[in-house]
Amino acid sequence: MTDVEWIAIDWGTSNLRVWGMNANGRAVREATSTNGMNLLARDQFEDALMALVSTWLNGPTIAIACGMVGARQGWMEAPYSTVPCEPLGEGIVKVPTQDARLQMHILSGIKQTSPADVMRGEETQIAGFLALNKDWDGVICLPGTHTKWVHVSAGEVVSFQTLMTGELFGLISEQSVLAHSVTSEGWSDAAFEEGLSTAMSRPEALAARLFNIRASQLLEDTAQDTGRARLSGLLIGAELAATKPYWLGQNVAIVGSAPLASHYTTALRGQGVPVTETDPVAMTVAGLTAGYKKLKGIT
Repeated sequence: MTDVEWIAIDWGTSNLRVWGMNANGRAVREATSTNGMNLLARDQFEDALMALVSTWLNGPTIAIACGMVGARQGWMEAPYSTVPCEPLGEGIVKVPTQDARLQMHILSGIKQTSPADVMRGEETQIAGFLALNKDWDGVICLPGTHTKWVHVSAGEVVSFQTLMTGELFGLISEQSVLAHSVTSEGWSDAAFEEGLSTAMSRPEALAARLFNIRASQLLEDTAQDTGRARLSGLLIGAELAATKPYWLGQNVAIVGSAPLASHYTTALRGQGVPVTETDPVAMTVAGLTAGYKKLKGIT
């Protein structure tokens, strides 16, 4: 016998993370694997999940998942809800399973038709933040490979914007000429702040300022950790310039992992923006718990 009442699942492109939740809403089991969505065919998802949770199941057990598991190429596509909408929208898709002990469900993502945009997984973190911060209005920033800026009001997602800043950082630092001038670790606060200021004041000059990183390393032997921080500052600065209508004059909550979330906090506070940092894992579990309550009709 176990004390697991239901199972919370965060299933992304690269990783799978699960929590066994007890009747008091506390995680009493936890497991992870690298069986992300991109490694699995549709008929392999159940086996990948059961490899982690089968010993937790006493009988029919509800499982709630968020993330890319609900994408078109995932276990089963969970349709998008359209903004404006509550973070968890209207759709919780039930997935047929071979093992009768597993009652599998996937939370829907959110879409915006104009300008076209989508999110899948982040809506659950937003739901978790709102569950823990009642009556909160403002903007939630979710830094990552594809950073989301989300306007929230009266418990609904009103609009959002996705920026590929994290992916651009990875591509430029690893596959461009700047790979020779940027280290994979190390940091310079001064270089970050200089890049941030440069890009925010003149975002149209970003391409030229990027090559300055390479030129400075060749001519002045600039340290690679300085190049890394300056590249991050330039890209995040360009992002803040593009998203100014979202954060200017707003309360902003950051839902992201360190150290990236801290860089966004530093950048925003430098603009006089009040920022609240939160734990992304806690927000995910709180959001999945909100999904479980919605499925069970618990208020």
